[in-house]
Amino acid sequence: MSDPRRKPLRNVLFVMCDQLRWDYLSCYGHPSLHTPAIDSLAARGVRFDSAYVQSPVCVPSRMSFYTGRYVGSHGTTWNHVPFSVGEQTLGDHLARAGRRAALAGKTHVVPDREGLRRLGIAPESPEGRLRLDGGFVEIDRYDGHAPPGTESGYADYLRAHGYGGPDPWTDYVVTATDEHGGRASGWLLRNAHLPAIVSEEHSETAYMTDRAIEFIETQGDEPWVLHLSYIKPHWPLMAPAPYHDMFRSSNTGRIIRADPGSENPHPVLQAYRKAHEDCMSYGREEVVRHVRPTYMGLVRQVDDHLRRVLDCLERNRRMDDTLIVFTSDHGDHLGDHGLGEKELFYEQAVRVPMIVVDPRPGADATRGTAIDAFVESVDIVPTVLDAIGLDPAQHIVEGRSLLGLVEGHGEAGWREAVFSELDYSFRSARHALGLPADGCYGWMARTRRWKYVHWKGMRPQLFDMLHDPDELLDLGDAPGYDAVRAEMRERLMQWSLSRKTRATVDAALVERRTEDWRRNGLFIGVW
Repeated sequence: MSDPRRKPLRNVLFVMCDQLRWDYLSCYGHPSLHTPAIDSLAARGVRFDSAYVQSPVCVPSRMSFYTGRYVGSHGTTWNHVPFSVGEQTLGDHLARAGRRAALAGKTHVVPDREGLRRLGIAPESPEGRLRLDGGFVEIDRYDGHAPPGTESGYADYLRAHGYGGPDPWTDYVVTATDEHGGRASGWLLRNAHLPAIVSEEHSETAYMTDRAIEFIETQGDEPWVLHLSYIKPHWPLMAPAPYHDMFRSSNTGRIIRADPGSENPHPVLQAYRKAHEDCMSYGREEVVRHVRPTYMGLVRQVDDHLRRVLDCLERNRRMDDTLIVFTSDHGDHLGDHGLGEKELFYEQAVRVPMIVVDPRPGADATRGTAIDAFVESVDIVPTVLDAIGLDPAQHIVEGRSLLGLVEGHGEAGWREAVFSELDYSFRSARHALGLPADGCYGWMARTRRWKYVHWKGMRPQLFDMLHDPDELLDLGDAPGYDAVRAEMRERLMQWSLSRKTRATVDAALVERRTEDWRRNGLFIGVW
């Protein structure tokens, strides 16, 4: 008899923010940024305190979230690299059971049009559209940081509400009016303190929340899986009133900076600091202090609108049969280590918030607690499939369901390390280092004690996370650590050899076909 505490859930709400640091939420300890809606999710479920992404870059990270596979397995190593039509996503796994994955917001899927052409699939056919959209059925796809295209109704929505012109996003959403009555671009960090011209109720976050609520309220008794993917607090860093100055006088946190005399900066770190304008800007304290309050305001705006979604679930009596996952595709250095943006493997970029709410009685034992077990973005697909009772596709998916941890009995034999990957070939740091396009790769292995980064063609990085949690002293070539570096390199090697490359057949088929030529009357090599 099946356990009633494990009865498959009816619905899934998978919420993702873009570029949200784990420590910029009050439930993760931020000193002045209060996020009550996200905190309420942590109180209803489990807060994972050691969650890591498979790449600290948007597209490769998201493709790992959507496939349950590491970057080296799905092959989309950076933002300009198309997502292969042959990779299977959450939407594909759901489709085999007659389900669909709906999308409101961002996926950042880079379409593999050449792959479609090679396979003879018309891009505008139903199958072509599904491949181009990463397996999601789009309610409204809006990737942000550029004017919305035809895949989103946001531009027409803006025009319908009085924001005229061919590009209302640029003219109103990421533009402010400066102190002299002129136009101030949200692309410039110096304007981060100004309110966007667009009113808050017509902003990007409000618009996509409206689309998600409409979807939930129109489903009736049909089960659903919804990916609500907010584009904030990703740049351009400009917020509508009142969020633009809500935290202007608040504590924005310390800036983590190493002592130049003892840091031992790695060549890749130095190249980023010297070759990238964002790092040059964020290397100045006055810039960091000017920008962080706007970032905080954008986070609080997401939290306020997420409360509307949770209220919608309550109204429609869906809280008790819906798995909720909240996370981010990566973090943001925000000036720490003299860096802007993401990419390098410091905790600020590679560590993310992750909250899982399982409403079933089987999860009551951990409700409202924090779990420090290492979890990864590849764990989301198997968690969703497990929650709704579908085939976990273990021959393809490289993550592990988190529901055992959520139920309080899954930590025995759990992973000892997390891994992440970076391809920085498209960045000007490559030119600063004089490297070829195929020579710019880094791989991170992180255990409780050590963080090790293997850089192709260069010395590694090594940080003692127990005694140096801020990663201020690089021991990558320090004497006395040869054994640690060798052990971490071996751990990285063993992980790389464990990828699931036999993804077209499952273990059951292997069992059926083992030595099956004998049953077909073939006797190979018999005397």
